[in-house]
This record gives sequence, structure tokens and C-alpha cells, in this order.
Amino acid sequence: MDSPSRTRLIYRVTLAGSAVNVALVILKFIAGVAGRSSAMVADAVHSLSDFATDVVVLLFVRISRRPQDAAYDYGYGKYETIATLIIGLALMAVAAGIAYSGVTAIYGALHGAQLDAPSALAFWMAIISIAAKEVCYRFTAAAGRKVGSQAVVANAWHHRSDALSSIGTAIGIGGAIMLGPRWRLLDPAAAVVVSVFILKVAVQLLRESFGELAEKSLPAEVEHEIVTITEGVDGISGIHNLRTRRIGGYLAIEMHVRVDGSMTLTEAHDLSSLVERRLKERYGAETYVSIHVEPLKENRDKTAQ
Repeated sequence: MDSPSRTRLIYRVTLAGSAVNVALVILKFIAGVAGRSSAMVADAVHSLSDFATDVVVLLFVRISRRPQDAAYDYGYGKYETIATLIIGLALMAVAAGIAYSGVTAIYGALHGAQLDAPSALAFWMAIISIAAKEVCYRFTAAAGRKVGSQAVVANAWHHRSDALSSIGTAIGIGGAIMLGPRWRLLDPAAAVVVSVFILKVAVQLLRESFGELAEKSLPAEVEHEIVTITEGVDGISGIHNLRTRRIGGYLAIEMHVRVDGSMTLTEAHDLSSLVERRLKERYGAETYVSIHVEPLKENRDKTAQ
């Protein structure tokens, strides 16, 4: 997929998710206040953070699509990684906020405070949210995997974390409604449980983004495939000093290859260009490939004699 098509798809799915988030924020706040549900209000705050991360993705993906220039020799791809980092931090903050609100309400209930009974309005709003956010997760994650964008996949998980939040909210509200006053603390307890799931996703996203910013190598299976593709080109006798990393939405590959020392400079150049073309066909036209050509040692020894 070329860069303009990639950017258009990212914008399309992110804007669609944003529209859903705006609607849910408004409806959840209304349902939370009118339905007397602290879990639903917390869920509304989570949806608000979803909208905020949509804005982050739109802004940073736009920046990351800028072509390389004198200031950024490798392009602006790492801005996508920064977007993933921000989303992870936002999720962590949301998890902490929801947990604090829930624990405070539970503590109060255990010490005699009377919790408001949530209404059916809040319960049905949670059901609607589960369905809407799971749909958002599925089409956003599919698009993120298609274009190879960690930021979009991260945003998809933010959608799913909202769906998980709403599941916990529905369970808590439903239990509080059906089981009576003594069980009203199920409402805030559900919010606390959900915050743990959200925190788990946040940690995973932060680990991935920190890895990319620290120039972590690509997975072993990807590097093995790179070696297989390169050594499959006629004339390449070996590969070493392979170095890989991810730069936002694309890969960077650097390597040394050995060829017959009797080759002309033009032949060696054409061979390395063929390797580069094969790698870009597999990993995308924007893949950064740097190849250093070396003569076979046996050829080099014969020349020295």
C-alpha cells in the first residue's frame, strides 16, 4: 500500500472512531448522572480519553508522513511511535483514575456511606457501549494491521479497553439493580476490576513503544525471513552484520553481503539493488535498506596472491 492510501485509511478509521466516541461521551455522561451510576460516569471519562487519543493519532500520523529532510534523515516515522507512547500513558492515567474513584466509593460504602442505586438507563447504555466499541475495535485493528501502524493498533486496543470497561460497568450496574441495596458497591467494584484490564493493555503498549524508541531489533522470525530473502538472490553468497529496527510504520534494514570478488562494480551494484527491491516488495516501498557489499574471502585471498 502506498503512503497516500495508507494515510487515507488511517484517517478514515480514526475519524469514524472519533464520531462514535463523541456520541458515547455525551450519552454516557447523561446516563451516568441521570442513572446515578459512578461506574457509568467513569466509563464516560474513559470514552473521553478515547476521543483524546483519536486526536493524538490524527496529529502524529500526519507528522509521520512527512518526507525525510535535512533535519530528519530517516524521516518522521518515529512520531507514530510517540503517538503509541502517549496512548499508553493516557490509558494508564485512565486506569488509575477509574481505580481511585471505585476504591474511594467502596471504602465509603464499607464505612456506612449510602451509595445511590443505579437505574436501568445506565445499564442499557453500558450494553450499547459494549456493542459500539467492539465494532470500533475490530475495524480499527484490521486497518492498523493492514497498514502496519502500531499507533492505529494501539488506538484499537483503546476502543476494546472501553468495551471491557463497559462490560464491567454493565455487570456492576446489573448486580446493583437486581440484588438490592446491600450490593450497590458492585457498581464501583466493577470499575476497579475493569481498571486492571485497562492497565494491562497500557503496560503492553508502553513496552512496545519504548522498545521502538530504544532501537529494539525486529523479531527473530522477521530477521530470519530477511536472511532467507537475501540469500535467495543468485549471486549472494552470505550475509552478516544484519541490523534491523522499526521506524514508525516502516522497517529499517542494514546488512553486509558477500559476493564473488571478480564481479565488476556495476554488477555488484545491480545485485544489491535487486536485493533491495526484493525486500521492499515484501515489507513495503518505504522500507529503508542499506547494503554493504564485500568480496568473498577466498576471492580476496586469491587477488592478494
